Amino acid sequence: MANFAPVDEQLTYLKKGSAEIIREPELRAKLEKSRASGKPLRVKAGFDPTAPDLHLGHTVLLRKLKHFQDLGHTVIFLIGDFTGMIGDPTGRSVTRPPLTPEEILRNAKTYLAQVHKILDKHATEVRFNNEWFEKMTPADWIRLAAKFTVSQMLEREDFHKRFQEEKPIAMHELLYPLAQGYDSVALQADVELGGTDQKFNLLVGRELQRGYGQESQVVLTVPILEGLDGVQKMSKSLGNAIGIQEAPFEMYGKLMSISDPMMWRYYELLTDVQLADIEKIQREMHPMDAKKELARRIVTDFHSAEAAAKAGEDWGKQFQKGVTPDEVEEVSIAAPEGHLRLDKLLALAGLADSVSDAGRKIKQKSVKVNGEAQVESTAQIDLGQPVTIQVGRKIKKVSKA
Repeated sequence: MANFAPVDEQLTYLKKGSAEIIREPELRAKLEKSRASGKPLRVKAGFDPTAPDLHLGHTVLLRKLKHFQDLGHTVIFLIGDFTGMIGDPTGRSVTRPPLTPEEILRNAKTYLAQVHKILDKHATEVRFNNEWFEKMTPADWIRLAAKFTVSQMLEREDFHKRFQEEKPIAMHELLYPLAQGYDSVALQADVELGGTDQKFNLLVGRELQRGYGQESQVVLTVPILEGLDGVQKMSKSLGNAIGIQEAPFEMYGKLMSISDPMMWRYYELLTDVQLADIEKIQREMHPMDAKKELARRIVTDFHSAEAAAKAGEDWGKQFQKGVTPDEVEEVSIAAPEGHLRLDKLLALAGLADSVSDAGRKIKQKSVKVNGEAQVESTAQIDLGQPVTIQVGRKIKKVSKA
């Protein structure tokens, strides 16, 4: 029989970094019942493995799952191997191309390797939703679809917008919220977590549970994390993301580049530090020291305390004392003519995702060659001697193969 913390204490911990709880009195009642019976709540969050790499924006939801896990509740990490084949239409102005089963399985394997950096591997229930969907008959789907109306579906903002603009809405997209909601029925979830952009789908789960004779789950949403620019949501495609598999020095440096106001948001959403302690850090610690502490904590979470300490030491050497860190990756590039255009060189050296991405980085004045800022994508870089190239916080020594 589990021994749970007082309900008020649990609620304080769970509300940290939460955007909305629907409904908080219901969550309190569930926590009280759980504490009285010693039975943990079943807390679910679903992830469609649509891309192989997770960034810190994804971990906001994972960390909230961890908070429930810290309190002794059962956490269910649900991989949408079935719903991933539909493609979540949330926030989309066009139909998302579905993934193949092979792509989904490959991405799912990398997800599991990454999420266990936050969630306890032995205490986390990992499920795949094809487990129940592959058993559903056409009659089951008809019964499921009968529990929602088309007009209810069109209340969803992105569907409504596309309908008004006479843009296509594929039938399978209308099934996505139903499928996500049915996951909660299959798992008998007490609580479901999701980003604020998932609110409609999460509420469908509440309604479907009632339709199948279950008590409705509580919905807890978390904010969408802004990226390094402090404006747009963190996204690899926008170039403002911090991948959780990035090298310690690169991760540390990117965190040190965020604004001071954004630092406190990162403290709230990306660490387990309690609000009272964050407020104390704000009062008593210099912003630069507070940011170093934030970077140390996050790098430790995804690498190790030793790696975080080394990254902090190297960052201090480079950006506070003007020297190059001890470890700079060296790469060799094929350059038959002895030189390469800068944008092509960045892409080949792995300092940009593509030549066009390199061009954007150069326009943003974030590229230096041998310490000199570069502003021309077409600049020819002589590789007769090794050159040191810096893009943002990433540095490589490049030579001709």
